[in-house]
Amino acid sequence: MLKLNHPLTFLVLTLALAVCSCSRRTAAGSSPEGYGARWFALEGDSLLVSISPFDGSRDSLLIEHPYGRIICMSSSHVGFLEALGCDSVAVGVSGVGYLWGEKVRASAAEVGYDAALDYETVLKLNPDLVLAYSVSASVPPYVAKLRSLGVRVIIINEHLESHPLARAEYLRFIGALTGRLARADSLFGAIKESYLSRTVHAREPRKVILNIPYAGIWYVPGEDNYMSQLIRDAGGVVLGAQKGLSGSSVISLEEALAYGMQADIWLNPGGCRTKAQLYGINDLFRKFPSEIYNNNLRTVPSGGNDFWESGVVRPDLVLSDLCNIFSGTDAPLNYHIRLE
Repeated sequence: MLKLNHPLTFLVLTLALAVCSCSRRTAAGSSPEGYGARWFALEGDSLLVSISPFDGSRDSLLIEHPYGRIICMSSSHVGFLEALGCDSVAVGVSGVGYLWGEKVRASAAEVGYDAALDYETVLKLNPDLVLAYSVSASVPPYVAKLRSLGVRVIIINEHLESHPLARAEYLRFIGALTGRLARADSLFGAIKESYLSRTVHAREPRKVILNIPYAGIWYVPGEDNYMSQLIRDAGGVVLGAQKGLSGSSVISLEEALAYGMQADIWLNPGGCRTKAQLYGINDLFRKFPSEIYNNNLRTVPSGGNDFWESGVVRPDLVLSDLCNIFSGTDAPLNYHIRLE
């Protein structure tokens, strides 16, 4: 599973993936506004094409009928199915216990993870399709194995899109697979309108420090990163973000402290839910801004986080949170909590 729901694992894996996704190759039909999905195209009514961000290779799927039994290798895939009202289509999930959605968590089978995939369970589920992911130009070994067993697989590269709306546009990808393209088009149109209507162009953006050290390493996303884009569209700027970089750079604790003392707001400090937890990691964090928010409002005991499930589908709600945080508006938040 691409463990999008595990707070710390997701941080490191996403940053590593983003480093690989610096290509600017454009997919057929992508939006000229700069926020359209780059890595898939729907050609006609029945040909779905997934495009590799690494080498431009095309993974095509002819849609002859709606797919009614799907195995999802990432929690974000489940989020798209849930948004379209067809979560029952998810018969198997990698890391099902990390899901926020109770229905799929209760009904779908666990299929294992990547190199430890449970092929016996996959075959018993008799899926119409497996939604997989990739982190390089090479076909993942588990995908090759599934195909050799006669299981239909398509690689979906939503996690390598750098704009929040580009990721949300994969509603159309899933809608085409499930016979709900019209519904997906309507929903994505509403999400896009909602997102763009909330976008802020601040003369004096709020200064933001992001993340927390993981295994002694502090990652800062580049300016072209998904998270940096969300923060910029809310009227903020990520301190230490490198221009023209969609991946992340590494900063020292000393550099982080310098940025922290400049910052107005600290966002997404690992799995912490209180300042006491945060300061218990390193007492120097007391020098950082007292305005601290984390994106773990909606979590399950296993560590699953809905920010990486429905939040991928609804970037407009994430943007609404950030706008309220940056403006100091005392309004209910969708995915974030304020650390006290």
